[in-house]
Amino acid sequence: MADFYCDIVAILTENKCLFVHEGKGSHEIWRSSVNGKYITVPRSAKSRHTANEVLKQAGLAKVF
Repeated sequence: MADFYCDIVAILTENKCLFVHEGKGSHEIWRSSVNGKYITVPRSAKSRHTANEVLKQAGLAKVF
């Protein structure tokens, strides 16, 4: 299975979203520059559905 974490981080960075801090377990907290919301990004995102949901929460279009 593919690991989408690196792709998610690249897309968030391209859209000027900011890394805030490490979350619990294997998660990171980011802040969206599009809608100002905080986003939880799992470092072990193995599903395209999870990856697309993270982007949706950030106010970005689905990519995967």
